[in-house]
Amino acid sequence: MNDKALFFKDNFFSSGRTEIFNSSKEMVGELDLKSAFSSSIDVLDKNENIVVTGKFTFFSNKWRIYNSNEEEIGILKEKLAFLSKKYEYDAYGRGVYHIKAEPFSRQYEIMDEQSNPVGRFEKVSGFFASPAYQLTNFNEKVTNEELIAVVMGINAIQKRNASAASNSGGVN
Repeated sequence: MNDKALFFKDNFFSSGRTEIFNSSKEMVGELDLKSAFSSSIDVLDKNENIVVTGKFTFFSNKWRIYNSNEEEIGILKEKLAFLSKKYEYDAYGRGVYHIKAEPFSRQYEIMDEQSNPVGRFEKVSGFFASPAYQLTNFNEKVTNEELIAVVMGINAIQKRNASAASNSGGVN
């Protein structure tokens, strides 16, 4: 998957497989959303081989990414920010990447430690439909499959935060 722009989406119930397309509308892989009850995902190549896996570990708010050998290759965490949305992805030994979006924006910028652009992704739908994303990768240190797992990790963190906020409504 070395295409510049990729398109993929979540499912309405966050389970099952969805296709990953390039800008020529060719299927280049699949995203396996394991279950509606867990947030784990697999990114598969076009031959249905698992390339990377992303998931929360037990009692953790950090999204961990594993390669096909089940070795942890990076960790995504939310950063405290006033109004804007900020995340940090540590791609163990290959750099630390900062991901941010302005308030109410659907476009996220991915920067390396020197503030050089590494990629970007944008939520291109999602009001009444499942969220769909467009990802553009400018970097060769982090693969497209790994960045897809990062995007889905941000999606999972946001869903978890929204769920926690809706469940924290107090009862008088």
